[in-house]
Amino acid sequence: MDNKALLDVYFMMNKIRKFEEKALHLFEANKLRGSVHLCVGQEATPATVCSLLTDKDYITSTHRGHGHCIAKGADVRYALAELMGRSTGYCKGRGGSMHIADFTKGNLGANAIVGGGIPIAVGAGLAIKMKKEDRVAVSFFGDSASNEGTFHESLNLASVWKLPVIFVCENNLYGISVPSWQSTSVKDIAIRGEGYNMPHFVVDGNKPDEIEVVVSEAIKRAKNGEGPTLIECKTYRWLGHWTGDPTPYRTKEEVEEWKKKCPIKYTRQLLESRGVPASQLDELEAKAQALIDEAEEFALSSPEPDPELVMEDVFYTGGDN
Repeated sequence: MDNKALLDVYFMMNKIRKFEEKALHLFEANKLRGSVHLCVGQEATPATVCSLLTDKDYITSTHRGHGHCIAKGADVRYALAELMGRSTGYCKGRGGSMHIADFTKGNLGANAIVGGGIPIAVGAGLAIKMKKEDRVAVSFFGDSASNEGTFHESLNLASVWKLPVIFVCENNLYGISVPSWQSTSVKDIAIRGEGYNMPHFVVDGNKPDEIEVVVSEAIKRAKNGEGPTLIECKTYRWLGHWTGDPTPYRTKEEVEEWKKKCPIKYTRQLLESRGVPASQLDELEAKAQALIDEAEEFALSSPEPDPELVMEDVFYTGGDN
C-alpha cells in the first residue's frame, strides 16, 4: 500500500475505534439502551477490506458490525443514532446495533444470526453475475460462523457457480466464551476452502499491508469471472463478547499480549517508518475524535421514534390486516 492508501486506512481505523469507545461510554452512562458487540482491536480488517471497495460493491455484516458499517462509508451520526434508537438513525431507530444497513453504500446489513449474512452475500454475488455487473460481494463473518451450515452451503454454491464473492473470516479466537480450538476441527479456518476448490489465505488481521495484498487479488479474481476466495484474518477482540461480558474465560495476560499487536499502533509505526510526520497522524486522530464527538451530540439531540408511526415500514406476510 502506498502512503495515501495507508493513511486513509489509519484514519478509518481511528474512526472505528473512537466510535466503539463512544458506544461503550454511552452504554456505561445508561444513555444507550441494550448491549452492543464492540470490535475494539479488530479495526484493521474492515478498514482495509472496505478501502478496496466502491459504493457499488456489496457487503454483509455480523452482530459485531459497527466497523464494517463505518468502513463502508456510513455517516457516523446516523450510525450512532441508530444504536441509540433515535428516529434519525439509518433504520429510524428500529434496527439497533445488530441490524444497521445502508443500501446506498452497498451495505446489505448487519445480522444478529451467526452466519446469517453469508448466504445473503452469495445471493448478491449471483445477482451480480446474472446482471453482468462490475461488482463484488464481501461476506464478513466470525470464526464460529464457519461451523454453521450456512458457511459450507454458501462456499459450495459460490464455488460451483464461480460467483464474485469474497468470504472474509475475522477469527478473533472466541465464539462468545468458547475458544476456537475447542469448537473448530481445524487450526486455520481458511483450509476449509480446500474442500470447495477455492483459493484460501491466512493473513495477520491486524496488519493492513498484509490484508491489502490478498484482498486486492481476490477482487481481481472475482471480477475476472474466476470465482470466490476465502480469507482468514487472525485478530482479537480486546473487550468482552458484549458490553456486559466480564470475560472470565481468558487471562489478563492474553489480552495484554494482543494489545501489543494493536492494529492502529502497528500502522502508525509503519507510516512513521515511511517518513510520515507524527503531527500528521495526530491530526487524523483528532479529526476522527471530533467526528465521533459530533455524532454523540447529534444522536443525543435526536428525537426518539414517534409511537404513532409504529406500524410504518412493517411488512405483513399474510392475513387480512
